[in-house]
Amino acid sequence: MLWLLSVLGALVILLGIVEVFHTLLHPSGRGRFSRLCVVTVWRTVRRTGDRGASVAGPLAMVSVIVFWASLQAIGWALLYYPHIPDGFSYAPGLDPTRYSAAAEAFYVSTVTLTTLGFGDVIATDPLIRFLTPFEALTGFALLTAAVSWFMQIYPALGRRRALAIRLSLLQNADYAGKLDQLDPASVTSTLETLVSDLVQIRVDLTQTSESYYFWEADEQLSLPASLSYAVDLANQAGRSAKPTLQTAGALLREALDSLALFLRTEFRHDGESTQDVFRSYASDHRYPYRENP
Repeated sequence: MLWLLSVLGALVILLGIVEVFHTLLHPSGRGRFSRLCVVTVWRTVRRTGDRGASVAGPLAMVSVIVFWASLQAIGWALLYYPHIPDGFSYAPGLDPTRYSAAAEAFYVSTVTLTTLGFGDVIATDPLIRFLTPFEALTGFALLTAAVSWFMQIYPALGRRRALAIRLSLLQNADYAGKLDQLDPASVTSTLETLVSDLVQIRVDLTQTSESYYFWEADEQLSLPASLSYAVDLANQAGRSAKPTLQTAGALLREALDSLALFLRTEFRHDGESTQDVFRSYASDHRYPYRENP
């Protein structure tokens, strides 16, 4: 029966590696259990109010990292368990009979994974001596992956916030109401820039879906709260008599529709129309969807 524990341990280790791979390295950026962990934390914590929503994203990421580390610690502990205590040498004064085999296996696994190396318990079994460096390497790789993950998230958040501020500034200047009065080339350039920004946001949400769960306390920094004005700009440009503005408006509308379809598919937002999806998106981030006349 002990060999079953070793097989189970290997499977748990493999599951953890697959989750890290699919979350950080796979083009889809989707680890099934990691995503479930993030969504559960988001839905639970944001119900506590604005204070909870403000930490939901970072807390969700930390919970995933703890999940990855737990899988590795438990998996390697299952591999060590059949060899406790005969496969290890204990420091003088340390009596292994005082501790349960399960607790001891988990202790050895955790110390090895974190590369602490206290030296109080040393592997003597040839197979375990061969395996323990790989666990230490896994722990180091996990730490590196966690740091890299956080570094990927914040540039994506910066681009999302920049687009939200840009839309807020355009709204404050009543840019949509003045489209026909402005130079068509300048308006076209502005709308095409918004199209490029929206495409980048969709790419960011594809590669770093966890960035979706970061809530902005400042409404001007919140893209869900600002997207309604992008819809208004597309509508106003589409109604213009100038062909260049109509084309730019159509491009902006396509970018918005594409983003809405992505949000509906990947984040389960309700609604058939683009505005319905954006309304659901804003509501999910605790903001009203401000429809413009």
